[in-house]
Amino acid sequence: MSSQAAHLARCLARDAEAVCRHYLSNGHRRGRYWVVGDVGNTPGRSLFVRLIGPDCGKGAAGKWTDAATGQHGDLLDLIALNRELERLCDVLDEARSFLSLPRTEPPSDRNRRRPPAPMGSPESARRLFAPALRFHPRCYCRPDADAPTEVWPALIAAVTDLAGSVTGAHRTWLDPTGDDKAPIDTPRRAMGHLLGHGVRFGVVTDVMAAGEGIETMLSVRSALPDLSMVAALSANHLAALLFRATLRRLYVVRDDDPAGDFAVTTLTERAQAAGIKVLTLSPTLGDFNEDLRRLGIGHLRAVLRVQLAPEDVPRFLSSI
Repeated sequence: MSSQAAHLARCLARDAEAVCRHYLSNGHRRGRYWVVGDVGNTPGRSLFVRLIGPDCGKGAAGKWTDAATGQHGDLLDLIALNRELERLCDVLDEARSFLSLPRTEPPSDRNRRRPPAPMGSPESARRLFAPALRFHPRCYCRPDADAPTEVWPALIAAVTDLAGSVTGAHRTWLDPTGDDKAPIDTPRRAMGHLLGHGVRFGVVTDVMAAGEGIETMLSVRSALPDLSMVAALSANHLAALLFRATLRRLYVVRDDDPAGDFAVTTLTERAQAAGIKVLTLSPTLGDFNEDLRRLGIGHLRAVLRVQLAPEDVPRFLSSI
Protein backbone atom coordinates (compact mmCIF):
# COMPACT_ATOMS: atom_id res chain seq x y z
CA MET A 1 0.00 0.00 0.00
CA SER A 2 1.35 3.46 -0.94
CA SER A 3 2.14 5.92 1.81
CA GLN A 4 -0.79 8.13 0.73
CA ALA A 5 -3.21 5.20 0.76
CA ALA A 6 -1.92 4.02 4.15
CA HIS A 7 -2.34 7.52 5.60
CA LEU A 8 -5.92 7.81 4.30
CA ALA A 9 -6.78 4.33 5.55
CA ARG A 10 -5.63 5.33 9.05
CA CYS A 11 -7.63 8.59 8.90
CA LEU A 12 -10.74 6.65 7.89
CA ALA A 13 -10.17 4.10 10.64
CA ARG A 14 -10.14 6.85 13.28
CA ASP A 15 -13.76 7.65 12.36
CA ALA A 16 -14.86 4.20 11.22
CA GLU A 17 -18.46 4.55 12.38
CA ALA A 18 -18.93 7.77 10.41
CA VAL A 19 -17.60 5.99 7.31
CA CYS A 20 -20.08 3.16 7.86
CA ARG A 21 -23.01 5.51 8.42
CA HIS A 22 -22.16 7.26 5.14
CA TYR A 23 -21.43 4.30 2.85
CA LEU A 24 -23.37 1.52 4.63
CA SER A 25 -26.41 3.45 5.84
CA ASN A 26 -28.66 0.37 5.75
CA GLY A 27 -26.62 -1.23 8.53
CA HIS A 28 -26.47 -0.60 12.26
CA ARG A 29 -24.04 -0.68 15.14
CA ARG A 30 -23.83 -3.85 17.21
CA GLY A 31 -21.33 -3.59 20.03
CA ARG A 32 -17.88 -3.04 18.53
CA TYR A 33 -19.03 -3.66 14.95
CA TRP A 34 -21.12 -2.17 12.16
CA VAL A 35 -23.33 -4.87 10.64
CA VAL A 36 -24.85 -4.81 7.14
CA GLY A 37 -25.62 -7.20 4.30
CA ASP A 38 -22.69 -6.52 1.96
CA VAL A 39 -20.37 -3.83 0.59
CA GLY A 40 -23.18 -2.64 -1.70
CA ASN A 41 -25.19 -1.52 1.37
CA THR A 42 -27.78 -4.28 1.17
CA PRO A 43 -29.70 -4.74 4.45
CA GLY A 44 -28.59 -7.86 6.30
CA ARG A 45 -26.07 -9.28 8.78
CA SER A 46 -23.30 -10.80 6.69
CA LEU A 47 -20.67 -8.04 6.66
CA PHE A 48 -18.97 -6.90 9.88
CA VAL A 49 -16.84 -3.72 10.14
CA ARG A 50 -14.72 -3.28 13.28
CA LEU A 51 -15.43 0.16 14.83
CA ILE A 52 -13.07 0.14 17.80
CA GLY A 53 -9.34 -0.56 17.80
CA PRO A 54 -6.02 0.93 16.75
CA ASP A 55 -5.91 2.73 13.40
CA CYS A 56 -3.55 0.13 11.92
CA GLY A 57 -2.20 -3.35 12.61
CA LYS A 58 -3.87 -6.31 14.29
CA GLY A 59 -7.44 -5.65 15.43
CA ALA A 60 -7.49 -2.26 13.69
CA ALA A 61 -10.68 -0.27 13.39
CA GLY A 62 -12.05 -0.29 9.86
CA LYS A 63 -11.14 -3.89 9.09
CA TRP A 64 -14.12 -5.78 7.65
CA THR A 65 -15.13 -9.27 6.61
CA ASP A 66 -18.12 -10.53 4.65
CA ALA A 67 -18.93 -13.96 6.10
CA ALA A 68 -20.99 -14.91 3.03
CA THR A 69 -18.39 -14.18 0.33
CA GLY A 70 -15.10 -14.27 2.21
CA GLN A 71 -14.29 -10.73 1.07
CA HIS A 72 -12.26 -8.67 3.52
CA GLY A 73 -10.11 -5.54 3.66
CA ASP A 74 -9.84 -2.05 5.07
CA LEU A 75 -12.06 0.99 4.60
CA LEU A 76 -10.36 1.99 1.35
CA ASP A 77 -11.22 -1.44 -0.06
CA LEU A 78 -14.78 -1.01 1.19
CA ILE A 79 -15.14 2.41 -0.46
CA ALA A 80 -13.75 1.05 -3.74
CA LEU A 81 -16.27 -1.79 -3.81
CA ASN A 82 -19.16 0.32 -2.55
CA ARG A 83 -18.62 3.03 -5.18
CA GLU A 84 -17.46 0.55 -7.88
CA LEU A 85 -14.15 2.38 -8.33
CA GLU A 86 -11.39 0.48 -10.14
CA ARG A 87 -8.53 3.01 -10.13
CA LEU A 88 -6.66 3.66 -6.90
CA CYS A 89 -6.47 7.39 -7.63
CA ASP A 90 -10.30 7.53 -7.79
CA VAL A 91 -10.59 5.66 -4.49
CA LEU A 92 -8.14 8.04 -2.82
CA ASP A 93 -10.02 11.07 -4.17
CA GLU A 94 -13.30 9.66 -2.82
CA ALA A 95 -11.68 9.12 0.59
CA ARG A 96 -10.28 12.66 0.60
CA SER A 97 -13.69 14.03 -0.29
CA PHE A 98 -15.28 12.18 2.64
CA LEU A 99 -12.56 13.41 5.00
CA SER A 100 -12.80 16.97 3.57
CA LEU A 101 -9.12 16.88 2.63
CA PRO A 102 -7.72 18.61 -0.46
CA ARG A 103 -6.88 16.54 -3.52
CA THR A 104 -3.19 16.11 -4.24
CA GLU A 105 -1.71 18.06 -7.11
CA PRO A 106 -0.43 16.19 -10.20
CA PRO A 107 3.25 15.18 -9.80
CA SER A 108 4.34 17.61 -12.51
CA ASP A 109 2.95 20.52 -10.48
CA ARG A 110 4.40 19.67 -7.08
CA ASN A 111 7.48 21.83 -7.43
CA ARG A 112 5.69 24.77 -9.00
CA ARG A 113 5.21 27.67 -6.59
CA ARG A 114 1.58 28.77 -6.33
CA PRO A 115 0.74 32.46 -6.30
CA PRO A 116 -0.35 33.85 -2.91
CA ALA A 117 -4.04 33.40 -2.13
CA PRO A 118 -6.04 36.56 -1.37
CA MET A 119 -6.09 37.26 2.37
CA GLY A 120 -9.24 35.91 4.02
CA SER A 121 -10.42 34.05 0.90
CA PRO A 122 -11.72 30.43 0.78
CA GLU A 123 -8.50 29.41 -1.01
CA SER A 124 -6.45 30.96 1.77
CA ALA A 125 -8.58 29.02 4.29
CA ARG A 126 -8.06 25.74 2.41
CA ARG A 127 -4.28 26.22 2.35
CA LEU A 128 -4.23 27.09 6.06
CA PHE A 129 -6.22 24.03 7.03
CA ALA A 130 -4.53 21.51 4.73
CA PRO A 131 -1.08 21.23 6.38
CA ALA A 132 -2.06 21.29 10.05
CA LEU A 133 -4.72 18.76 10.99
CA ARG A 134 -6.73 20.93 13.38
CA PHE A 135 -3.65 22.20 15.23
CA HIS A 136 -1.12 24.74 13.99
CA PRO A 137 1.99 25.29 16.15
CA ARG A 138 2.85 28.68 14.56
CA CYS A 139 -0.21 30.39 13.11
CA TYR A 140 0.07 34.02 11.99
CA CYS A 141 -2.01 36.59 13.83
CA ARG A 142 -2.32 40.35 13.43
CA PRO A 143 -4.07 41.79 16.53
CA ASP A 144 -5.28 44.81 14.51
CA ALA A 145 -4.76 46.35 11.08
CA ASP A 146 -1.80 48.48 12.15
CA ALA A 147 -0.08 45.95 14.43
CA PRO A 148 2.86 43.76 13.37
CA THR A 149 2.21 40.10 12.64
CA GLU A 150 2.57 37.78 15.63
CA VAL A 151 2.86 33.99 15.80
CA TRP A 152 0.82 31.85 18.21
CA PRO A 153 -0.19 28.19 18.39
CA ALA A 154 -3.78 27.80 17.21
CA LEU A 155 -6.69 25.42 16.98
CA ILE A 156 -7.77 25.29 13.31
CA ALA A 157 -11.22 24.09 12.28
CA ALA A 158 -12.45 23.67 8.71
CA VAL A 159 -15.68 25.36 7.66
CA THR A 160 -17.35 23.17 5.04
CA ASP A 161 -20.44 23.26 2.84
CA LEU A 162 -23.01 20.48 2.49
CA ALA A 163 -20.81 18.69 -0.04
CA GLY A 164 -17.86 18.63 2.37
CA SER A 165 -15.79 21.23 0.49
CA VAL A 166 -13.74 23.59 2.63
CA THR A 167 -15.09 27.12 2.27
CA GLY A 168 -13.36 28.71 5.24
CA ALA A 169 -11.42 28.16 8.43
CA HIS A 170 -11.82 29.17 12.05
CA ARG A 171 -8.77 29.96 14.18
CA THR A 172 -8.55 29.99 17.97
CA TRP A 173 -5.14 31.25 19.04
CA LEU A 174 -3.81 29.62 22.20
CA ASP A 175 -1.48 30.55 25.01
CA PRO A 176 1.70 28.43 24.60
CA THR A 177 1.17 27.04 28.10
CA GLY A 178 -2.08 25.45 26.92
CA ASP A 179 -3.96 26.87 29.91
CA ASP A 180 -6.15 29.33 28.00
CA LYS A 181 -6.59 31.26 24.78
CA ALA A 182 -3.85 33.64 23.63
CA PRO A 183 -3.77 36.99 25.51
CA ILE A 184 -4.90 39.07 22.53
CA ASP A 185 -8.05 41.15 22.07
CA THR A 186 -9.65 38.80 19.52
CA PRO A 187 -8.36 35.23 20.03
CA ARG A 188 -11.01 33.77 17.70
CA ARG A 189 -11.36 34.65 14.01
CA ALA A 190 -12.89 33.08 10.92
CA MET A 191 -11.95 33.46 7.28
CA GLY A 192 -13.47 32.49 3.94
CA HIS A 193 -17.13 31.99 3.01
CA LEU A 194 -19.13 31.19 6.16
CA LEU A 195 -22.80 31.96 5.44
CA GLY A 196 -24.86 28.77 5.45
CA HIS A 197 -21.85 26.61 6.29
CA GLY A 198 -20.19 25.44 9.50
CA VAL A 199 -17.64 23.32 11.35
CA ARG A 200 -18.97 19.76 11.18
CA PHE A 201 -18.55 16.84 13.58
CA GLY A 202 -19.80 13.53 12.19
CA VAL A 203 -21.78 12.67 9.07
CA VAL A 204 -25.38 13.90 8.93
CA THR A 205 -28.12 11.41 8.10
CA ASP A 206 -31.62 12.14 9.41
CA VAL A 207 -30.84 13.77 12.79
CA MET A 208 -28.30 16.44 13.73
CA ALA A 209 -27.62 19.23 16.22
CA ALA A 210 -26.59 22.79 15.38
CA GLY A 211 -25.30 25.61 17.54
CA GLU A 212 -23.00 28.62 17.58
CA GLY A 213 -19.57 27.96 19.09
CA ILE A 214 -17.09 25.13 18.60
CA GLU A 215 -16.55 24.72 22.36
CA THR A 216 -20.31 24.57 22.94
CA MET A 217 -20.88 21.92 20.28
CA LEU A 218 -17.90 19.82 21.37
CA SER A 219 -19.26 19.94 24.92
CA VAL A 220 -22.61 18.56 23.73
CA ARG A 221 -20.81 15.97 21.60
CA SER A 222 -18.87 14.78 24.67
CA ALA A 223 -22.25 13.71 26.07
CA LEU A 224 -23.79 12.59 22.73
CA PRO A 225 -20.81 11.30 20.69
CA ASP A 226 -22.97 9.55 18.07
CA LEU A 227 -25.06 12.62 17.22
CA SER A 228 -23.81 14.58 14.19
CA MET A 229 -23.28 18.27 14.88
CA VAL A 230 -22.34 21.56 13.27
CA ALA A 231 -20.98 24.78 14.80
CA ALA A 232 -22.09 27.80 12.77
CA LEU A 233 -19.63 30.11 14.64
CA SER A 234 -22.10 32.94 15.39
CA ALA A 235 -25.79 33.56 16.07
CA ASN A 236 -26.34 35.20 12.68
CA HIS A 237 -24.65 32.34 10.83
CA LEU A 238 -26.62 29.79 12.85
CA ALA A 239 -29.85 31.46 11.77
CA ALA A 240 -28.78 31.10 8.09
CA LEU A 241 -27.53 27.48 8.28
CA LEU A 242 -28.31 25.31 5.23
CA PHE A 243 -29.94 21.86 5.60
CA ARG A 244 -29.24 18.49 4.01
CA ALA A 245 -32.12 16.98 2.06
CA THR A 246 -31.99 13.89 4.34
CA LEU A 247 -32.48 15.87 7.55
CA ARG A 248 -35.71 15.06 9.40
CA ARG A 249 -35.03 16.23 12.97
CA LEU A 250 -32.88 19.16 14.08
CA TYR A 251 -31.70 19.94 17.61
CA VAL A 252 -30.90 23.63 17.97
CA VAL A 253 -28.36 24.16 20.76
CA ARG A 254 -29.29 27.41 22.47
CA ASP A 255 -26.96 29.94 24.06
CA ASP A 256 -28.69 31.77 26.92
CA ASP A 257 -28.56 35.33 25.56
CA PRO A 258 -30.68 37.55 23.25
CA ALA A 259 -28.60 36.72 20.17
CA GLY A 260 -28.99 33.02 20.90
CA ASP A 261 -32.76 33.39 21.24
CA PHE A 262 -32.89 35.20 17.87
CA ALA A 263 -30.89 32.42 16.20
CA VAL A 264 -33.12 29.69 17.65
CA THR A 265 -36.31 31.44 16.52
CA THR A 266 -35.09 32.16 12.99
CA LEU A 267 -33.53 28.75 12.39
CA THR A 268 -36.62 27.00 13.79
CA GLU A 269 -38.92 28.87 11.42
CA ARG A 270 -36.73 28.06 8.42
CA ALA A 271 -36.38 24.39 9.35
CA GLN A 272 -40.08 23.89 10.00
CA ALA A 273 -40.87 25.49 6.64
CA ALA A 274 -38.62 22.80 5.08
CA GLY A 275 -40.56 20.03 6.85
CA ILE A 276 -37.93 19.41 9.55
CA LYS A 277 -38.95 18.77 13.15
CA VAL A 278 -37.09 21.10 15.52
CA LEU A 279 -36.28 20.65 19.20
CA THR A 280 -34.29 23.08 21.35
CA LEU A 281 -31.50 22.02 23.72
CA SER A 282 -31.11 24.56 26.53
CA PRO A 283 -28.20 24.73 29.01
CA THR A 284 -28.51 25.14 32.77
CA LEU A 285 -26.03 28.03 32.81
CA GLY A 286 -24.93 30.37 30.01
CA ASP A 287 -23.99 27.64 27.51
CA PHE A 288 -23.23 23.92 27.46
CA ASN A 289 -19.47 24.46 27.71
CA GLU A 290 -20.03 26.28 31.00
CA ASP A 291 -22.34 23.45 32.10
CA LEU A 292 -19.66 20.87 31.32
CA ARG A 293 -16.84 22.73 33.05
CA ARG A 294 -18.75 23.75 36.17
CA LEU A 295 -21.38 21.00 36.61
CA GLY A 296 -19.71 17.96 35.02
CA ILE A 297 -20.47 15.41 32.32
CA GLY A 298 -23.01 13.51 34.43
CA HIS A 299 -25.16 16.61 34.89
CA LEU A 300 -24.81 17.44 31.17
CA ARG A 301 -26.06 14.00 30.11
CA ALA A 302 -28.98 14.19 32.52
CA VAL A 303 -30.01 17.61 31.22
CA LEU A 304 -29.78 16.48 27.59
CA ARG A 305 -31.62 13.19 28.20
CA VAL A 306 -34.88 14.90 29.16
CA GLN A 307 -34.68 17.24 26.15
CA LEU A 308 -34.15 14.55 23.49
CA ALA A 309 -37.00 13.06 21.51
CA PRO A 310 -37.92 9.71 23.17
CA GLU A 311 -36.78 7.71 20.15
CA ASP A 312 -33.36 9.39 20.25
CA VAL A 313 -32.56 8.47 23.86
CA PRO A 314 -31.68 4.82 23.10
CA ARG A 315 -30.07 5.86 19.81
CA PHE A 316 -27.67 8.44 21.23
CA LEU A 317 -27.46 7.73 24.98
CA SER A 318 -27.84 3.96 25.34
CA SER A 319 -24.11 3.22 25.00
CA ILE A 320 -23.06 5.81 27.60
